[in-house]
Amino acid sequence: MKKIALALLLAFILAPAASFAQVAIRIGPPPPVYERRGPTPGRGYVWVGGYHRYEGDHYTWNPGRYERPPHEHGRWVQQRWVHRHNGWVMVEGHWR
Repeated sequence: MKKIALALLLAFILAPAASFAQVAIRIGPPPPVYERRGPTPGRGYVWVGGYHRYEGDHYTWNPGRYERPPHEHGRWVQQRWVHRHNGWVMVEGHWR
């Protein structure tokens, strides 16, 4: 029983660290794709722009979409690729 409790405690402590893991890609992303926005699905929706995601050995385009902010006056901060050291790292988009 002690071993199980210790394992659960260790997993609980290390779980947040896994979310900070970043993978550096040596090849920079292609230029963004121009997207034509369709009509807004309703009042209060915000455009979340598309971005290139790296999958295995190539980039793929994730198209943009409309979303409702999780809180009033929410502002979307776009995903972006940042050059760090000898590679490119994805900085995830998020709501402010």
